[in-house]
Amino acid sequence: MTNDQFSKPRVKAPDPHLIAKTHDVLRSHHLTTVCEESACPNRAECYQRGTATFMILGDTCTRACRFCNVKTGRAAPPDPTEPERVAAAVRDLGLRYAVITSVDRDDLKDFGSNQFVAVVEAIRQASPQTKIELLTPDFRGDKEALDAVIAAAPDKLAHNEETVRRLSPAIRPQSDYDRSLAVLRHYAERFDGPVKSSLMVGLGETEEELYETMVDLYEAGVRQLTIGQYLQPTPRHAPVVRYFPPEHFKKLKEEALRIGFEAVASDILVRSSYYAEEF
Repeated sequence: MTNDQFSKPRVKAPDPHLIAKTHDVLRSHHLTTVCEESACPNRAECYQRGTATFMILGDTCTRACRFCNVKTGRAAPPDPTEPERVAAAVRDLGLRYAVITSVDRDDLKDFGSNQFVAVVEAIRQASPQTKIELLTPDFRGDKEALDAVIAAAPDKLAHNEETVRRLSPAIRPQSDYDRSLAVLRHYAERFDGPVKSSLMVGLGETEEELYETMVDLYEAGVRQLTIGQYLQPTPRHAPVVRYFPPEHFKKLKEEALRIGFEAVASDILVRSSYYAEEF
């Protein structure tokens, strides 16, 4: 920890009535959102704007990233009723914008891509006015899986690079920095819509490494970028090396715009889906 380290960010408590209402709808459809699962500090604000992020394909990941609090282990088979349940929740919550993400499912032949497709189709039927963003895993770079989610024609495609090249093997040991770039490049070349990625800071990266990563993402075709402070979920996860002040995030945003990104959200509590509908 450095002497210029800042204290952890604080936010106002979320609206308990809005959170309770959302809980009721999610429970009625036997679902959870990433917003609730991670106790995201922005969740009430996002709900008020009519947006939420759903995690499909279960709550167990086949990978063990050192920044993520999702449990790791043997996952259950995809639930064929899940697409309709997600779509019903989107409709009942009156969402303007839905982000669909998932755990990694390296155990499945299609890596879970067909469940993404089914969810998009179900939402289009139940709530045709809702915009849909797919925040996908890397599907191990499988082009058939990538092309399947492209063909589903969401409104936006995203995949998170998360951290700089040097730290990626330690932070995402079962993923790969260059494979993530290849996924984003594949999306940018074949998808007729915006492509987004996200970075965390505070893991020990240098400013120069962050700028290099931004350039790599831009050259891969990414045009929307979010940058936020990494917060350690539990003592078992990677430690926070440094907390940055708001001025640092402002500087990163200015650099990203200078590189050429068309939309950038950069602040302490920004997460990959924060203000997704405004991009």
